[in-house]
Amino acid sequence: MSKSNWRGGIDRRSLVKTGAVLAAAQFASPFVIRARAADAVRIGLDNPLTGTYAAPGKNELIGCQMALDEINAKGGILGRPVELVVEDSTSGDAGQAVQKARKLIDGDKVDFLLGNVNSALALAMAQVSNEKGILHIVPGGHTDAVTGASCHWNVFRVCNTTQMEANAVATALVKDYGKKFYYITPDYAFGHTLESAMVKAISKLGGERVGGDLVPLGSVDFSSYLIKAQGTNPDVIVFLVQGDDMLNAMKQAVQFGLQNKVHLAGAQQEMEPLEGLPPEARVGVWVMEWYWNQPGVPHVAEFVEATKKRTGRVPTARTWFGYVSVWTCALAAAKANSLKAVDMAKALQDFHLPPEIALGPNPAFYRAGQNQLLATLFVGQAQAAGSAPDDLFKVTNVINGADVAGTVEESGCKMTWPT
Repeated sequence: MSKSNWRGGIDRRSLVKTGAVLAAAQFASPFVIRARAADAVRIGLDNPLTGTYAAPGKNELIGCQMALDEINAKGGILGRPVELVVEDSTSGDAGQAVQKARKLIDGDKVDFLLGNVNSALALAMAQVSNEKGILHIVPGGHTDAVTGASCHWNVFRVCNTTQMEANAVATALVKDYGKKFYYITPDYAFGHTLESAMVKAISKLGGERVGGDLVPLGSVDFSSYLIKAQGTNPDVIVFLVQGDDMLNAMKQAVQFGLQNKVHLAGAQQEMEPLEGLPPEARVGVWVMEWYWNQPGVPHVAEFVEATKKRTGRVPTARTWFGYVSVWTCALAAAKANSLKAVDMAKALQDFHLPPEIALGPNPAFYRAGQNQLLATLFVGQAQAAGSAPDDLFKVTNVINGADVAGTVEESGCKMTWPT
């Protein structure tokens, strides 16, 4: 996504250190690190700021900064000022993400680790955080294993699992569009598990997979995949790619006129690509994991206005992911009255976020024994225009995350704790 499409208008800059102590003061730039006060609590963010997932990564950063400002204004964490240390993981280099995680933990001495948008990178980082025994919040990496088969006592996730997304949207897709599905899937952990989850959920409703392609992350030309998909005569072409890949794929599908021949839809959709799409390409049934237009839900309007004041735009799900992640750190420390990772992780078992952080109609809580946040999913249709310039999604069904999460046993998580 070009800089003109990056929400908040943030330019990439080098990480530098300045000589001021961060208390309640706002960052001059999201990429500026303040010099550490002797008693400061440090939160390390290892997330994409460049590449395919730069836009969602930058919006998670904005949410982190908003929470940081609020926490410092309220006295910090356990009475100590809080700093955010930011590293660019890139969008797809697991080795880079691991190197940055080790730098944050061993070099910058962070008390908490956050990241990653990319599920494969989140899994790799989780190995490091578990080895080091540091509390790790995954804002937006969806592959089920993070809080499933590869779960760790110290790793918590804000966004949904891919199976939750699939379970939430499957009924609407089969009911509205038909039973023959062709999948265009990103070729890494997130895509693999999301397609598997979609096939499982849709098969239960009588749908079938008539074909699919695995697409390299960062693909620009989707023409061959779209031609192949059309040739199978599906009812629905399911787009599971994200970030810039979603933007490119949907633009090209509309250029080919496919929206007039088959249904274009999918599971996870986000504001970042919707904003960059031409109006005619804002089509299909999808899942939004958080949406800004929630009339009557307490505290949402205030969060929207605060974000607009800061960035000029409404918040996205990614903004909320970052916001919740940093607040989770503060709330865990407060409940445990400790910065020890084990104490905080135990304090977060079945911990319910307060309404001003949850920002949704259903309870939002970290399920015990899995560390997965169960909140609200929004099923609906992308739309060219709505009640406001940023209203690009019409919510038709509000889903309680607890209703589509399955059981802890079904997740595959078998959590072990330090002795």
